[in-house]
Amino acid sequence: MRTRVIPAQITTVEDKIVGSLNLMQMIILMAPVFFTTLAYTLLPPAMSFVGYKLVISTVIFMTCITLSMRIKGKVVVHWLAILFRYNLRSKYYVYNKNETHLRTLHLPAIKKMPITKNKQVKAKTNTRATPLVHHVKSLVGLEKIIHDEQLDFRYKIGKKGGLNVAFEQIKK
Repeated sequence: MRTRVIPAQITTVEDKIVGSLNLMQMIILMAPVFFTTLAYTLLPPAMSFVGYKLVISTVIFMTCITLSMRIKGKVVVHWLAILFRYNLRSKYYVYNKNETHLRTLHLPAIKKMPITKNKQVKAKTNTRATPLVHHVKSLVGLEKIIHDEQLDFRYKIGKKGGLNVAFEQIKK
C-alpha cells in the first residue's frame, strides 16, 4: 500500500461553485429567498403583500449580502466566527500546582486508640495547653534577645523577596 503526502497548497484551496463563489457564500445568498417566503406565508395578513414584510425582506437581504462578501480572501462570516470565538475565550487562567485532582496521595495511616473517658479528657487538656506554653516561652526568649544591648539585629532582604532577620554580636 502506497502512502503519499498531500501538499498543503492543495488542501487549502477553496472549491468554487459559481464564478468566484464557494458553497458557504451560495448558502448565505439563498437564505433571503427562504426567509422572505416564510415571512410572506406566516406573518399576518398571510399570503398578501404588506409594507412591513418588504422591510423585513430587505433587511435580511442586505444582511446576507454583507455576510457573503470577502475581506482579504475570507468570507465575512468566517471573520465574525473568529471574533466571536476570541471574545468567548477565557480571559484568566488559574493554575494551582498544589491541586490534588488525579494525584495519588500517600497519607499516613491513623492508628485508633482505645477510648476511655477519663484518659481522653486528660489528654485533651494537656495537648491544648502545651503549644500555648511553648509559644509564650519562645516570645519571652525573643524579647530577651531583642532587648539585649550586646546583640544587634538587622533585616536582610533575600533574592526572592523574603525578609530575614539576623542577630549579630556588637564588636567593641
